Amino acid sequence: IAVVASFRDRLVDPELVLIGEVGLGGQVRPISQLELRLKEASKLGFRRAIVPKGQAIKVEGLEIVEVSRVVDAIAQALKA
Repeated sequence: IAVVASFRDRLVDPELVLIGEVGLGGQVRPISQLELRLKEASKLGFRRAIVPKGQAIKVEGLEIVEVSRVVDAIAQALKA
């Protein structure tokens, strides 16, 4: 995301966290312990999280966005 943002001369929201594993085909894969990671991200001040589709968990104070592909994550991360 940082490379694309730099290339497009865009800023990434400092309150955004992206969590997931990236596959060779550009898919965003599920990860373990997502709930724990999201709770910690919220404690650290993040307000928005992009996570693998199908793994959304409600965490107070955190807006969750689900994506299945890296291109979708880029679009969400760079959305104004």
